[in-house]
Amino acid sequence: MSTWDPANDLDWVSGSEDEEDIAMKRDYHGREAILFVVDANLQTNGMTRLLEALNIIRTAFISGMLVNDKDLIGLVFANTKHSPLPLEASSVETIVVPENCAVFLPLRQLTKPIVEHYLEFMATVEDQFASEYGLAEPFGSGKFDLMIRLCIELLEKCGKKLNNAKIVYVTDVDTPHLPSSNEFQAALQKAIDLEGKEFEFHVIPMNDDFDYKPFYKEFITLSRAIDMDSFVEPDASLLREMLADRKLKQDFLRRCLGHFAFHLGPNLSMSVQYYNYFQRRALPRKVQIIRRDNSVVSTKRQIMVRKLDEQTQVVKHERQIKVCDGWYKFDLGDKPLKITMQRMNILRDMHKPHMQLLGFKHRSALPEVIYSKPSNFMYPDDQSIIGSKRLFRGLWERCLQREKIIIALFMSKRKSIPRYVALVPVQVEKSEAKTYRSQLCGDGFKIVYLPEAKHIRHIDMCDWNNTANSASDEKVDFFQKIIKRLRIDYQPNLINDPSLDYLQANLLAMSLDITTESRAFDVLDTKVQDKRIEKYIPDYERLFDEEVIPAKKRPAKDPADGASSSKLPKIDAEQINSYPYVEFLIAEEQLTRCTVAQLQVILETHFGVQLPKSATKDKLVKRIEELSAAGKAMS
Repeated sequence: MSTWDPANDLDWVSGSEDEEDIAMKRDYHGREAILFVVDANLQTNGMTRLLEALNIIRTAFISGMLVNDKDLIGLVFANTKHSPLPLEASSVETIVVPENCAVFLPLRQLTKPIVEHYLEFMATVEDQFASEYGLAEPFGSGKFDLMIRLCIELLEKCGKKLNNAKIVYVTDVDTPHLPSSNEFQAALQKAIDLEGKEFEFHVIPMNDDFDYKPFYKEFITLSRAIDMDSFVEPDASLLREMLADRKLKQDFLRRCLGHFAFHLGPNLSMSVQYYNYFQRRALPRKVQIIRRDNSVVSTKRQIMVRKLDEQTQVVKHERQIKVCDGWYKFDLGDKPLKITMQRMNILRDMHKPHMQLLGFKHRSALPEVIYSKPSNFMYPDDQSIIGSKRLFRGLWERCLQREKIIIALFMSKRKSIPRYVALVPVQVEKSEAKTYRSQLCGDGFKIVYLPEAKHIRHIDMCDWNNTANSASDEKVDFFQKIIKRLRIDYQPNLINDPSLDYLQANLLAMSLDITTESRAFDVLDTKVQDKRIEKYIPDYERLFDEEVIPAKKRPAKDPADGASSSKLPKIDAEQINSYPYVEFLIAEEQLTRCTVAQLQVILETHFGVQLPKSATKDKLVKRIEELSAAGKAMS
């Protein structure tokens, strides 16, 4: 995530409204691409580090296929002696592969055959890697600039539109070339090319005492166009952990939900973006498969419009339409009104996503927890309005100093309903514990959605909160002991979704024959919890009465099994011929008990009106009520 320190913002440009509109229309859609580059020098001191790197990439392959198989992943070996062709040799025909580089997998969507091919390669890598790929001579150093050029070419010629492209270099060598060599300067020049291409470069050290200063500190700062003083050396073990856990989780906040303008007042606004604090663990979409070969059954939806004859109910005309060609139809008085989807979208799409400042309140005015909607995180963005980071930081620091929160009106996306929100300034908590979760949060504003009247429920607590349900002090003390024994340290990053783990384990077992164990922790093990409170069972039986399980009621039979449904008193013909009885049905709103034929008789007998046979019951009831009300008004 790029920093928004004001020292990095040197220009103040007040763009016009047209420039802002053009910037807001940037296309943020596309796929994520990760190109892994493994340094062959990892085999210098044995195969341990190379196997560890390949195992991390294996985990990233499997997790990437399970979480989002639309992303592109590739693998290249650098500083090799030989350059064998990949399994799909035709994929590199238009790409110039330099010496001391080997393309194992071009950027592709992860599929079962690709992952199986990689797993087969890992089974033989310890014996065949040295002979098949080898190490560049004389000192295991190929040309770093040519390797970067190959990565750029693979990303540009992947055939897909990319939104977030990364080059992940896995190595244990501090510098690829000597500082006084020409190759060193050529490698730094390639960092400027990466910044122009908007490709990100990441180094994953395989040794904990990795030194960034000889080369990679300058290379990374040039590729990201940031000051060298703002570069912070990450922890090597955390980087390896993030790489294995759902590819790169440092982009947890980078994939934003939307970009919008934050209007602070007349002719004063800044561009911001907002994120989810936690990523949704959505289950895969359900599909139907054929039993014999597990192939997916493709379905196609068609929307047909038919015109029926009012008398004979025969289809007179039939045609197929698209979803966008549909319409809404409703009655406005006595006249039917028809509105197309295009006009409906125009009415809904009257405003762009934006946020309007309303005022400030003290921090104490906002409750600690609001059970309305999960909060979001807001962060500045200079892509639309230059200088937004500087203005955002000034507003954020001022709110922190004075303990203020911002009340604003927020329209998150087009065709949505604006919501009242509170912007709470938040800071990164400096913790000595080394976890990659601490790298995923940042300084900014937390968007808290304020509840409205419709979100507040009024619950009657008198049913349970009375003296009859009160417990003695001894019972209260007993359960306080139980709660202390069952207390756990809640860490969301350590608690996995059991249903998702079970589903992914079944998918891996069925597709790749990989057996995985559930990553359960002792703190959540029910057997361990039972042992903790085992000695309190006698006290529980002494203090509380024996639990009486209520008898289960016999379920009602299904009408399909021969059971008769509940009967209602029928309305015969003599009753509907009586107008007072009809008035009674109208007053009690019980006309729906009559059949369609009986409603037709009521209209013809008492009001002299005859509707088509295709009229629905609701239309008949509505017509009878209108005629009855009109008759009472005339009398």
